[in-house]
Amino acid sequence: MYAIVEIAGQQFKVEKNQQVFVHRLQAKEGSKIALDKVLLTDDSGKVNIGSPDLKGVEVIAKVIEHLKGDKVIVFKKKRRKGYKVKNGHRQFLTKLEIQDIKTKSSSSKKKVSEKKDADKKSVVAKKTKTKKTEKKD
Repeated sequence: MYAIVEIAGQQFKVEKNQQVFVHRLQAKEGSKIALDKVLLTDDSGKVNIGSPDLKGVEVIAKVIEHLKGDKVIVFKKKRRKGYKVKNGHRQFLTKLEIQDIKTKSSSSKKKVSEKKDADKKSVVAKKTKTKKTEKKD
């Protein structure tokens, strides 16, 4: 089973026991966090897509450590002008380990779908009743 989750403005495809590097999060090392912006889940071919995200689905992750990424050199130059600028940058990162992907139970899904079917039937019944009353006039 995998899920596509939005963490700190970026989307990641995550699975259980996977380690992911994300932009720095405000959480202490060793703490668990719940990621509730789940956009898609796939359970052995059964795909659930949210609009924009799925309700009742969350991904549990553990913060392993905070660290800095590799240095990136930013060099700007304009030829024949004597303009050269060299800067470096190291991104602050958080290393997460995905521990679990929790979905709502299948029985609640059945109840919701049964309620929707009942609502559709009642709407159709109301429409037919109003049409019959209009014909009598």
